[in-house]
Amino acid sequence: MIELRGIHKAFGPNRVLRGVDLSVPRGESMVIIGGSGTGKSVLLKCILGLVKPDAGRILIQGEDATGLDRDAFLARFGMLFQGGALFDSLTVWQNVAFRLLRGAQKRPKAEAREIAIEKLRRVGLKPEVADLYPAELSGGMQKRVGLARAIAAEPEIIFFDEPTTGLDPIMAGVINELIREIVVEMGATAMTITHDMTSVRAIADDVAMLHDGVIQWTGPVANMDAAPDPYLQQFIHGRAEGPIEAVR
Repeated sequence: MIELRGIHKAFGPNRVLRGVDLSVPRGESMVIIGGSGTGKSVLLKCILGLVKPDAGRILIQGEDATGLDRDAFLARFGMLFQGGALFDSLTVWQNVAFRLLRGAQKRPKAEAREIAIEKLRRVGLKPEVADLYPAELSGGMQKRVGLARAIAAEPEIIFFDEPTTGLDPIMAGVINELIREIVVEMGATAMTITHDMTSVRAIADDVAMLHDGVIQWTGPVANMDAAPDPYLQQFIHGRAEGPIEAVR
């Protein structure tokens, strides 16, 4: 579904991506791990076209992403943002139906509201939540609303940016379980960036470790613990000693 070939991106002298090669199979859940500042978010932004790579190609189902119609291209994606990124001035249902109320996917208001309420139900929120504002919700409920928004337009590809950040362990487990269920249910291709190893084990089919601007290791999540790569082993076990230098 997604293929990255030799992706480079620098910001001034800071070479963030130095030749990323990665394939994400259709209908599978790929989780990208790596330390803070290794370029995970930059990589997602490159795929979405929010940041233009300096070199390399991004293919979506074999087609060069730069040659695709912009609106049609973005309509294929859903996104769960790290901080929720809900609009404070909109009600919960309006947040969920944001894409359905405008642009090429515009639906009548009543239909959009109905879809939003159904998606809220899917993530475990009652219909009465629909008319509340984000400020009236807990952090876990806001994350669920963000997930409902990500799936509202039935996207083919869903991105999850640090989906459990700021949540307690129990709520993080609930969100991980929901993500896994929904991705399987929809048959969507998922790409998640996280440093939470509990999330990795819960939602990944495949794992890729981004380090020093390249994919250091990639493979099925079942092979991760036994992989001999010292960078991967240091990261997944949180060891202070190893080839990855800790910033002090």
